Amino acid sequence: MAFGRSSRKGPPPVEPVTLKILVAGGFGVGKTTLVGAVSEIRPLRTEENLTEASRPVDDLAGVESKATTTVAMDFGRITLREDLVLYLFGTPGQDRFWFLWDELAQGALGAVVLVDTRRLEDSFACIDYFERRRIPFAVAVNCFEGADVHPVETVRAALDLDADVPLLMTDARLRESVKEVLVAVVRHAMTFTEPTPEPAAT
Repeated sequence: MAFGRSSRKGPPPVEPVTLKILVAGGFGVGKTTLVGAVSEIRPLRTEENLTEASRPVDDLAGVESKATTTVAMDFGRITLREDLVLYLFGTPGQDRFWFLWDELAQGALGAVVLVDTRRLEDSFACIDYFERRRIPFAVAVNCFEGADVHPVETVRAALDLDADVPLLMTDARLRESVKEVLVAVVRHAMTFTEPTPEPAAT
């Protein structure tokens, strides 16, 4: 009896849908850590050492121990399902790199705004950016060790978030915690509808 390969073929491989997600937030809030914690590939990082020359420009209040900063972007990838892959783009947190944001935001399905409750004011510009551009986003509070824990609704009120914007507590160091945030962003983006413009005054 001759043995050979079976002529029966299985189902064709699934071609995954790829989606682009931005990871934004203030300086030193944990964006690079978040991308690195969840990425299944070695993250692309564009970090440079902070220098004395940058100290008058970059506000280190609350993150005095930070020694590096992202100067372009972080990049990572995670497969949520066999048919769904997310490409993660971490934005630089300093005001002097805002000019990169429009390019990074092109084609993005949605965004994560990572927040430190000790420096909530650092997240206002990010939230405003996505609201103005109608990019759906979720807010993730990075629970730093030693930081006070505030109720979700207190944080929502402080950030003046709409009721439909997802708000989650997370630990940017933990893969499963970050995955929950990403799933929330994708779900929100899939159901996102742009606000109906107000009729022009006559």
